[in-house]
Amino acid sequence: MSRKPWLWAVAFLIAAALAATFFFAPETPDSSVAPATPFGWTAQLRLAAGDGVRGMRNGPVAQARFDDPYGVAVAADGTLYLADAGDNNRIRRIGTDGTVTTLAGFSEGFADGEGTAARLNTPSGLALDGAGNLYVADTGNHAIRRITPLGMVSTVAGTGVAGLRDGAGAQAQFNGPIGVAVDAHGNVYVADTYNDRIRKIDAQGQVSTLAGGERPGNLDGVGAAARFDTPTALAVDAQGIVWVADTRNNAIRRVAPDGTVTTPYYAGQDAAVRALHRPMSLALTHDGLLYVGEMSWGRVIQLSRDGRPHVLTGATQAQRLSRPAGLALDARGALLVADAGSRRLHRIVPVDAATATTLPTLGAVGPAPNDPLPATGGRWPLHPQDGWHEVVGTLGEVRGNYDNESRDHLHGGLDIRGDVGAQVLAIADGKVSSPSGAWGLDELGEGMAIDGLNYIHMRVGRDARDEVSDPSRFQLLRDEAGAPERMRVLRGTRFKAGEVLGTINRMAHVHLSVGASGYERNAVALGFIGYADHYAPRIDGIELLDASEQPLAKRADGRVLVPRGMGVQIVVDAWDQVDNNLPRRRLGLHALGYQLLRADGTPWPGYETPRMNIEFNRMPADPEAVKVAYAPGSGITVHGSAQTHFKYVVSNTVRDGRLATGVWRPDELPAGDYTLRITAVDYMGNAASAGRDLRMALE
Repeated sequence: MSRKPWLWAVAFLIAAALAATFFFAPETPDSSVAPATPFGWTAQLRLAAGDGVRGMRNGPVAQARFDDPYGVAVAADGTLYLADAGDNNRIRRIGTDGTVTTLAGFSEGFADGEGTAARLNTPSGLALDGAGNLYVADTGNHAIRRITPLGMVSTVAGTGVAGLRDGAGAQAQFNGPIGVAVDAHGNVYVADTYNDRIRKIDAQGQVSTLAGGERPGNLDGVGAAARFDTPTALAVDAQGIVWVADTRNNAIRRVAPDGTVTTPYYAGQDAAVRALHRPMSLALTHDGLLYVGEMSWGRVIQLSRDGRPHVLTGATQAQRLSRPAGLALDARGALLVADAGSRRLHRIVPVDAATATTLPTLGAVGPAPNDPLPATGGRWPLHPQDGWHEVVGTLGEVRGNYDNESRDHLHGGLDIRGDVGAQVLAIADGKVSSPSGAWGLDELGEGMAIDGLNYIHMRVGRDARDEVSDPSRFQLLRDEAGAPERMRVLRGTRFKAGEVLGTINRMAHVHLSVGASGYERNAVALGFIGYADHYAPRIDGIELLDASEQPLAKRADGRVLVPRGMGVQIVVDAWDQVDNNLPRRRLGLHALGYQLLRADGTPWPGYETPRMNIEFNRMPADPEAVKVAYAPGSGITVHGSAQTHFKYVVSNTVRDGRLATGVWRPDELPAGDYTLRITAVDYMGNAASAGRDLRMALE
């Protein structure tokens, strides 16, 4: 008997339980007969709203624009609410007819009022109560706001000033709250992110601390004895248990009504699944299954009640999110995810596992190709900002580690040489959007992110003497012994172009990356003042490798002899140089491809134009990308090579953030003489003209 009817039946039942679209108002289900949520279902991403371009535009979902879409909440009638932070600072409403409007907020500020008369500052998490009131974690205002269904905004708790104080709502203080949840009794729970506590606002408006102590940490216990580290999202179940995405602890925590904290799931608990990394969004099903969005790995994970993980989406680049900041379930269990870095809203729906590999993602994933780059005015991140600086590394170059692996990872940005201790300067106005905007205190890779710009290899917020330069924006945290432990830069913190972000550490350069996580773009496109490249790339060698990655060495009459019964890899050793750089400074190329010519120099059919398989226009997120792009023998001098070598495998594909391995098959052509011509170009469009041809004889 065929298995296909069974597969379709299972898919139908899962779809009925999980995948109702929010464009149709669902009936509120009877929880006593609600179907059990399947575990381990096969998911497909479907675009729900947003064209992937940063901006502010209402209207049909396909044309709508967002800036920093974060928290998501779904009303019983199917209306969807979205916190849109960044420069928009609004709460957006998506009706069941698929139209996006503004419910509340306009410009950045702190004011109650109706609709666009109200002011918000970096709204983040959202939650609805039983009466349809929307609660907002107003991060930049250090407050919790309430919005009625008609758009009237009021302040539930918080003074607008960062602090830590329990008591009546009007006098209570928070520090950058990001997550919020409401229970069946009207109690509001707050992830008081930078106080590292879970707070509670009761129905009378009194604020208390449910759990968490005086400094970040990772400790179970009761009330103030427990420790959290940057909690960002909450969900509360029918028993009043609060579930917490404890971001920097890479854990899911559980807080009982009496304040007892336990850790049911943490990174590395299940060796079969890549470790949970920076959880930042949560959704809880009626029967106790959790959905978790990760901050930087772009995955949404389903957790069973006993802690088993299942990756729903993000395991491949085709379904990778950039920063899944908000998750919500509608009345029928359909899962929605706000992808903040891509400025889009998606639905995650079940599909038949047997055909999932043949089903494309429906709608675009990731930022749109025409999403505008930051407005830098051509500034450099060093003094002088309008003068030339030496570039020492470009997007896509091979990089090693310090364990003798020369092909450890791809270089994700642009390296700009500078003296140790020199000031690092912002190149554009921007706002910190990540809940964890700085990392790696005193590590080589220490850095910070402002919108889509990452500044790395610096002492964040500290001068050359290691003293904090601006305590109002850079918070140096210390451990229990008083030693420096962490530099914090809060979500919602603003910087202007030219302001000091820190000083260069012992790496002696600034690493600048551009774009959402997993979708980094080539920073050369920022158009730095004085940057020029008039040098054509140089090709030092072309090799054909057999299945054992050994070069084909036999030659006759100056031609490489190529057996026709095998596939071969095409490897090109090439590099680039830019104007004013030291002659020894070898840089990687932007794009490479190959073309097959007859002996008379005319293209073989199908090769009228080069097959440009490698193009570093967008950084692939897969950690194996480096070994797809580069052959053995590639590496830079700090990893033991006498000279930098970029040996590109141009028969493989690395472009548009995607990967594919491949070979050239000589048996597709008749025996005879041919020329393999390599096209090697830099970002400025210069193409190699010397050393580009390899004469071959197909046997």
